[in-house]
Amino acid sequence: METEALKDKRRLVWNILLLCLLALLASCGSRKRQVALPADFKGPRELGRLYGVRITPEDNIFLYNEGAKWLGVRHKLGGSTKRGVDCSGLVVAIYREIYGKRLSRTSADMLRHDCRKVSRGKLREGDLVFFKTSRRGKRGVPDHVGIYLKNGRFLHTSTSRGVIVSSLSEPYYVRTWITGGRVK
Repeated sequence: METEALKDKRRLVWNILLLCLLALLASCGSRKRQVALPADFKGPRELGRLYGVRITPEDNIFLYNEGAKWLGVRHKLGGSTKRGVDCSGLVVAIYREIYGKRLSRTSADMLRHDCRKVSRGKLREGDLVFFKTSRRGKRGVPDHVGIYLKNGRFLHTSTSRGVIVSSLSEPYYVRTWITGGRVK
């Protein structure tokens, strides 16, 4: 899923960010004009706090920053904007922005058309995680999807709390788990 070019690009961004931060720190006492980071940029430490994981240079900081922009957005069935979003709308929007990929609009179609199955133990950052949370519908057909981050944490939309980060080890997600999916 991740090419060497993407890894090199991510490392370059990390190095540039570190150089910018060092330049800002070194110039604190000077009267020179300081370069401002984008208003919505969150550094590794703040992102780690938001997600409950340690962010390293190997992690996709673009994915974490984009996800952070969505945290707290309310749930809206069929929604796909920051005024309201459902689980598949969130995944579609983030995948389009970060990976430049167009995914199917429903969790069932994502699994059926856009992914190959991956076991829980082989999940990688950016993989999709699928659940069957409703008693209605066919058995084994997902009705909920999220984006795997790392250390068992995933980003998704909760009907009661909006866009949040949860743990795959929570009993509810253990019970409703179907499979992971690696986007083709």
